[in-house]
Amino acid sequence: MTRTKKVLIGLGGTLVVLVAALVLVVALFDWNQLKPTINERVSAAIGRPFAINGELTVQWRRPADETGWRSWVPWPRIAMEDVAIGNPDWAEDPHMATLQRAEFSLSPLPLLARRVMIRQIQLTGPAASLQRLKDGRANWVFTLPESGEPSPWVMDIDKIGFDQGKVRFRDETLRADVEAQIDPLGKPIPFAAIAGKPADAQQQQPESKAGKQKEQAQAGAREPDAQAGQPEAKTEGPRQSAAGQGAAPPDYVFGWRVKGRYKGLPLRGEGKIGGMLAMRDTTLPFPLQADVSVGDTRIALAGTLTDPANLGALDLRLELSGATMSDLYPLTGVTLPDTPRYATDGRLVARLREPGGAVFHYRDFNGKVGASDLHGDLTFTAGAPRPKLAGKLNSRLLRMRDLGPLVGVQPDAKTGKAAGGKPRQASGKVLPTQEFRTDRWRVMDADVTLTADRIIYDEDLPITKFDVHLVMDNGLLTLDPLRFGMAGGSIDTKLRLDGGRTPMAGKAEIAARGLRLKQLFPKVESMQRALGQLNGNAALTGTGNSVAALLGSASGDTRLLINDGVISRALMEIAGLNVGNYVVSKLFGDEEVKINCGAADLQMQRGVMTPRVFVFDTENALVQIEGNANFKDETLDLDITPRSKGVRVFSLRSPLYVRGTFGDPQAGVQVLPLAARGAGAVALGVLLTPVASLLALVAPSAGAEENQCAKLLQEMRQPPKAPPAKGRAGGK
Repeated sequence: MTRTKKVLIGLGGTLVVLVAALVLVVALFDWNQLKPTINERVSAAIGRPFAINGELTVQWRRPADETGWRSWVPWPRIAMEDVAIGNPDWAEDPHMATLQRAEFSLSPLPLLARRVMIRQIQLTGPAASLQRLKDGRANWVFTLPESGEPSPWVMDIDKIGFDQGKVRFRDETLRADVEAQIDPLGKPIPFAAIAGKPADAQQQQPESKAGKQKEQAQAGAREPDAQAGQPEAKTEGPRQSAAGQGAAPPDYVFGWRVKGRYKGLPLRGEGKIGGMLAMRDTTLPFPLQADVSVGDTRIALAGTLTDPANLGALDLRLELSGATMSDLYPLTGVTLPDTPRYATDGRLVARLREPGGAVFHYRDFNGKVGASDLHGDLTFTAGAPRPKLAGKLNSRLLRMRDLGPLVGVQPDAKTGKAAGGKPRQASGKVLPTQEFRTDRWRVMDADVTLTADRIIYDEDLPITKFDVHLVMDNGLLTLDPLRFGMAGGSIDTKLRLDGGRTPMAGKAEIAARGLRLKQLFPKVESMQRALGQLNGNAALTGTGNSVAALLGSASGDTRLLINDGVISRALMEIAGLNVGNYVVSKLFGDEEVKINCGAADLQMQRGVMTPRVFVFDTENALVQIEGNANFKDETLDLDITPRSKGVRVFSLRSPLYVRGTFGDPQAGVQVLPLAARGAGAVALGVLLTPVASLLALVAPSAGAEENQCAKLLQEMRQPPKAPPAKGRAGGK
């Protein structure tokens, strides 16, 4: 053997001995001696007191899932007991988190780049106290005390396992003070037993509602047995779903309970969760189940959460119920109207990390609002500059008292007050004075369509084939179309309310076609013999934050045409029009009078409505109405003048007047009618106002030859004929 070989063998042997000695030292080293150093270094890194108060042990193992040369680099498996992380000095509790035991494997190489990479960590007996102040300071945000900058160390954890634990969460910005307790179930409960089949499996093989109920009942029967078993902290690894499109949800392993207050409302609930939380794997689902009450709102859900570190996605079966949908505003920030009691269930799919904002899709839901049913799909996008609600809804039956909040809540019939006892209507006013809540209109945008087979406002006058498209854009509310059938005809409306302006600007276009009189007045016996219809158009613009203010400033035109109807005192009494009852009795007595045609062309200027044409052609007289109705101060100043057809006692009756307010109108007989008003008038020639716009309303009826208004309007278009000259023949 040469000298060189002897030297190399000696050096090699020495190296082997040194490595063996190093391995031996590391294996037998008492790591508890390093606890002071570790506590000091970690405290400096996180800017917060850190302490390992119990045993610290380290075992070196080769990673099973590494390849190549990395598989030969052993990882330390660290176990530490009685661990505490301190709070900043402004926090109420001395510790932010404590652990009875923590066990994890650590990759050594990333430590050189100040990166703590942990594949899996198992926590035993965790307890946390999380707190945030009004100024935004939160104890879960770590900063270096010297510079105030975030720590340069980055923690990267793949999965977190845990067992029994406690969490307290206090947040002054959310007005929250919540305590949660987590306990092992004892025996895992299969995901499908509570939440049903995974979404991908449902797409392959739809599950019946009865099947879900059966599985839920079976789960309820198994759960007491599970509670009786011994706690199991281990969970199964990822499993392939039935559809083969990723990992199937694991079992429920832990139960939890929560109580406290959130947004100032009492909170209480319970549920179940899985045992291993995947922090980085965006495809591994984490099972969730909850039944929580916040104030009067109940939230029940079952499904999965994926990518929890980034709040990645949710796929839940969700049930919501409560006293009113407006209670959801402080919980979600979604503007919803005051409604009667509601309940809804459907599937919520959320993508929380979209570039344009989190997207929540509530699919195939079924709901009840009061006595009304709602079905469809809704999508809420939490984007900029405002969140947006979009979707399509349909209903078989909607009751107007349930929909009232969408168009303005009506006062209670008995108390005159709305829910909560607050007055809704100004004293002495007839037109609704409740102001629209336009401040919330600018919180969220919307694009929602609603169709309904039947709407009940009055049991005797149902609305059919309701169709509305609602768009809200930065406070601008548009209903186009707002269309529905009523009394055998249809009403088509376009409504625009600009809540972004102060005062609000409004515009309405309304077209009524073919409303059958006998269906409009189903309780009036005489009207059941009427064959006529009502047609009309209205186009108005105004400003103001209530219906009363809008009409009090409105300008525009309204045109109405009624043919072949009947008028009587009974009709006025049923309609509750005491003044109308008086006027009809003075004009016609107690008898029923046939209306050949009623025509009105009304001009509105700054809240004052003045008739261009307002006549009723009856079988024995033509009745003309003049004057004005002031919607701003709700006053009336009308003159009603009858002109008889032929020589009848009726011709001796005097003109009438209606004065006073909308709420207290007064009617009477004109003592000294102006003789000049009727002097020289011949039949219809006194009416010189153009009526071409009213002729357009004849066409929608059964036919011009059957419409009594056609003849009247044609005659009104003819110039008046001068009376024959008096005196000597030939002008002598």
